[in-house]
Amino acid sequence: MTRYLLRRAPSALIVLWLASVLIFLVLRAIPGDAAAALAGPDASPEVVAAIRHDLGLDLPVVTQYGQWIGGLLSGDLGRSYLIGGDIAELVGDGLGNTVTLTLAALVLAVLVALLLGPLWAATRSRWVDRALTAFHTAAVALPTFVTGVLLIIVFGVLFRVLPTGGVPPNGLLDRVDITVQYLVLPAVCLGLPVAGVLTGFLAETLRGELRQDYVTTVRAAGVKRREVVLRHALRGALPVAITTLGLQTGALLGGAVLVESIFAWPGLGLLVEQGITRRDYPVVQVLLMLSVTVFVLVQLLTDVIHAWLDPRIRLGAAA
Repeated sequence: MTRYLLRRAPSALIVLWLASVLIFLVLRAIPGDAAAALAGPDASPEVVAAIRHDLGLDLPVVTQYGQWIGGLLSGDLGRSYLIGGDIAELVGDGLGNTVTLTLAALVLAVLVALLLGPLWAATRSRWVDRALTAFHTAAVALPTFVTGVLLIIVFGVLFRVLPTGGVPPNGLLDRVDITVQYLVLPAVCLGLPVAGVLTGFLAETLRGELRQDYVTTVRAAGVKRREVVLRHALRGALPVAITTLGLQTGALLGGAVLVESIFAWPGLGLLVEQGITRRDYPVVQVLLMLSVTVFVLVQLLTDVIHAWLDPRIRLGAAA
């Protein structure tokens, strides 16, 4: 397993380097002068030039990139132009909220997929199949902003049973029951598309496993169909399901930006929205790089788990 991990690590590092270059160049290609925005519309050219020099924007692009990467590697993320404050502190303030929301959405998606996926694969009822097909289609097709608005209207306006935005006044760790109430709507909104994708992939993979010869042998021994699905076919479907889950992590990270804005959830997604709106490029580039890093690490972890579940991958990599 260690040898397999060492073989995968160089490609992950290359992806991170290419992503850092792309993020750095794309943000600087966006029209607008960060120094002029920071100085204000009435600032003189001398003041704008002084701010540009203070921020290092008058240096060659290669030098700016080198300073940025050096700061990232040393833990110095820089300072915000317009939002204000140290970027490391801004990220630290929002990271806990985003991690909590993302994990809640991920757990919800996995539980729904594990419940509905095997049921969809094993069912012989036409009505159950139609209902699960409708759920899968709606979950995948509806954009998060539509789902978010519907959830707010139904549970926050019509019935008024759940908070429609923000976090608990005393923090997430004060009372679990209060935290859950604030977390339900954004977690459902963020996790629903992932749940739909995972359910569809798991059900289809299970159907493929049920057509394998070993399942026919087990069925011939008198084992019930439900037990075959849960004890035998599910084990064979797990590697594909885990790979799909790793890919959907990117959807969670990307969806968190919009969901946090809809529900006023003070996490990294809301910070990204503020940074883009105010053209605070140092904040945006750090957050984008953080998202890419998390996605690459999750993908690497997914590959390792996949290789652990399927020895053929380890043996192929070793060969």
